[in-house]
This record gives sequence, C-alpha cells and structure tokens, in this order.
Amino acid sequence: MTGRCETYSRLRYTLGAVLIVLVSVLALHAQNDKHASPLKTVRGVVTDKADNPINGAVVFLKNVRTNQVRSNITNEQGNYRFSGIDPNAEYELYAEKDNAKSQVRNISSFENRLDIVLNLKLDKKK
Repeated sequence: MTGRCETYSRLRYTLGAVLIVLVSVLALHAQNDKHASPLKTVRGVVTDKADNPINGAVVFLKNVRTNQVRSNITNEQGNYRFSGIDPNAEYELYAEKDNAKSQVRNISSFENRLDIVLNLKLDKKK
C-alpha cells in the first residue's frame, strides 16, 4: 500500500508542477498582449472660417513626451492623415497655412479609439 501512496504523491506533485507552469505561461502571454497595443490613426479635414476645405495646409502632430514632430500637407479636399501613431503617447495636433493657425487639439493616450477623426479650422492669426 505504501507504493500506491508514493505513486499518487508523485502524480499529484507532477500535475501540480505542470499546472503552475501552464498558469505562468498563460499569464506571461496575456501580459505581452497588453503591451502590444495596436497603432492608431489620426485623420480629418482642415477648413477655413466658412468651412471651405483648405488645400496645402501643413498639419503638425507633436509627441509631447519626445517633442518629435510629424507633418502632413492637406490635399485638394483638405484631408490629412497620420498612421502608425503610438497609442501610449500624448500628442498635440494643429494646422497652419499662410498667416492662419488652428487651435491645438490634444490626443490622449487614454483615447481608446484606433481611428481618431479631428477636423481643424484655420481661424486664428499667428
């Protein structure tokens, strides 16, 4: 009878060890998935005070933490687009053309939308 008890003890020990390893692997995998957040896109239309689209406006996207600035030029319909935006960073977005500038819009890391639409209006003098 002692042999059976030892066999069951070893079996329970082995199953317990396998269970611990399995739980650890699953927890590590779930943690890695959290850090691999999908990238965001920011897009919109730049218009004047009368809501006419502005061709050739320069749109700036500034990472507040690193001060890295990306820029884009609007097309004939006033559209701009920034892809591959880090979802864990804070950004400032604004547009300029000639002597006009839009208000600065903030993009928070707490924003959970992956496709962010922000229209900008050129109406403030520099």
